[in-house]
Amino acid sequence: MEACKYKRVMLKLSGEALAGENGFGIDFNVATRIAKEIKELVDMGVEVGAVVGGGNIWRGREGEGMDRTTADYMGMLATSINALALQDSLEGLGVHTRVQTAIEMKEIAEPFIRRRAMRHLEKGRVVIFGAGTGNPYFSTDTTAALRAAEIEADVILLAKKVDGVYDKDPHKYSDAKKYDTLSYLDVLDQGLQVMDSTATSLCMDNNIPILVFALDQPGNIKKAILGEKIGTIVTKK
Repeated sequence: MEACKYKRVMLKLSGEALAGENGFGIDFNVATRIAKEIKELVDMGVEVGAVVGGGNIWRGREGEGMDRTTADYMGMLATSINALALQDSLEGLGVHTRVQTAIEMKEIAEPFIRRRAMRHLEKGRVVIFGAGTGNPYFSTDTTAALRAAEIEADVILLAKKVDGVYDKDPHKYSDAKKYDTLSYLDVLDQGLQVMDSTATSLCMDNNIPILVFALDQPGNIKKAILGEKIGTIVTKK
């Protein structure tokens, strides 16, 4: 069996990742492809937690004129829909999965209980964390950082549409420079678009590495687990 660099990981997926080329809603072919990559990790003995955004359904900031708190709660519900979709794709492949939500939805998911989540992980179950932190004004980036700290994850695998962190948008600027390594302070000081500042600070305070890589390149999640040099790693220098 191939040697894994990380034993327990937090996988952060954007909601847009589940939308595929559609840009909205859920493309179940994409969800199945992601689920297959997660299954590879489980088969390798890696313990996997996951947080999925809700941007393919709703973003709080899109609620122009709405009460911000109401808009953010709607976003939390969107993340829960995505969590259930990913769970369905994983279980279709025979992967035991649990969804835990920060807002109680007992008919469809467990409430988030740290010790229970860790026990699921120890038993080889994938745990998907929905409904954000349960509080408005916090992003799913912050959720991923918070849950990663709580479950004592070795790393946050931050799956993006780009293959790492650049000094400017590589889709707009041909001379954009990609970073192989960064420190948390580099990210905060330069305002780089890795995670939001609250999430980055949480990772810095708890010394949780952040590995940013492209999700649309098949096999990248496994490469990250094996310690291959892909994307950009953010650590304490």
